[in-house]
Amino acid sequence: MCRSIHTLHNFEPEATPDEVHAAALQYVRKIAGTTKPSKANSAAFDRAVEEVAQATRRLLDDLVAATPPKNREAEAAKKRERAIASGRYDR
Repeated sequence: MCRSIHTLHNFEPEATPDEVHAAALQYVRKIAGTTKPSKANSAAFDRAVEEVAQATRRLLDDLVAATPPKNREAEAAKKRERAIASGRYDR
């Protein structure tokens, strides 16, 4: 469930609101043990996603990088190459 949570710190361009929300959603899904909450739990689930997204954005804004920002496209290409080399990549 958490495979889609990726490092968001120290990239150029910086993480988008959609990326931060997607990471928060995956985190809350993992903690809650469900990908879709019941109607009774929907409000609590949605509130948790929003709060985690806000905390994530604050964290990313406050972190200080000791290295130059990584290029998002170059890192994605490296990841694809590793997946191809390991046989985990379907085109």
